[in-house]
Amino acid sequence: MKKAAVTLASLFLLAALATANAKTYSVTLFRPAVVAGTELKAGTYNIDVKDSSFTIKDGKTPITVPARLEKVDNKYPATSVRYRVDSGKNEIEEIRLGDTKLKLVLGTGGSGAGTASGSAIR
Repeated sequence: MKKAAVTLASLFLLAALATANAKTYSVTLFRPAVVAGTELKAGTYNIDVKDSSFTIKDGKTPITVPARLEKVDNKYPATSVRYRVDSGKNEIEEIRLGDTKLKLVLGTGGSGAGTASGSAIR
């Protein structure tokens, strides 16, 4: 019985530590955009930032996107999104996180490449 309780407590501790590594931010897309091949409608989304990826969600199926978290010299005053237009669509290149010195650069080398896991958010 004690062994089961210790195992259960250990699992809760590991889950809490895994959750503590992710930070959540809010980002507003003012126009439709593409992230790692997935089309998103204009709207406000929550993003959970982890070491080498982030998860974007609006209450539906989350999408995990490869990204590099970079530190910059000056704090961003507000969250903003940089786009690249490809085939007439706005592809997200980076997300600058407001009130931090951090930005997310999507895909390899910031090209916006990469594959998302999850389903499209509609």
